[in-house]
Amino acid sequence: MTDQNHRSNRGFASMDQDKQRAIAAKGGRAAHASGNAHEFSPDEARAAGRKGGEAISRDRQHMAAIGREGGHARHANARQQQQQIEHGAEDPHPQQR
Repeated sequence: MTDQNHRSNRGFASMDQDKQRAIAAKGGRAAHASGNAHEFSPDEARAAGRKGGEAISRDRQHMAAIGREGGHARHANARQQQQQIEHGAEDPHPQQR
């Protein structure tokens, strides 16, 4: 790595590991104290999974349509990128006169 590409560590990255660990532990304790660090029990996790599955099962056609659209968008993007590579990254939307 050359001097031009080297970045000095700043902020959290510049601290020694013990100090980083102490700060991270404080964040974890704060999350637990405020109730934002809830861990699911196995029963709660099963209930959440069941609830999500029921939502999808209610309208399978709708979910299938969403899935198809995602696939179309993904493949269209890949085709566009491939065309740009083949044509030397020309402007994909040239101005019409």
